[in-house]
Amino acid sequence: MSNLTGNTRICFITNNQTITGTPGYYVRRLAMPSSVIRHIDYSETSNILKITFQTGAVYTYYEVPEMVYIGLRQARSKGKYFNAHIAGQYAFDKISS
Repeated sequence: MSNLTGNTRICFITNNQTITGTPGYYVRRLAMPSSVIRHIDYSETSNILKITFQTGAVYTYYEVPEMVYIGLRQARSKGKYFNAHIAGQYAFDKISS
């Protein structure tokens, strides 16, 4: 990261690739090897988890602890983990369908 100038800030880390520019809302985006979840975004500073499902529906979940995000990321079955640990546990907004 030594090639970054003083005014450049990291806005995303996407599948181990750093994207620079205007700071973004989410600091992590991870594509999922899942039949249910396309990818997830997580903000460590605000504990907001954004999930894009394979159907194209996008939901934002609030006050999600980082350990829950890590659990989802590491779960063998993303759908089962989501149903057991996220669905019905956190306030959410449906962003798009």
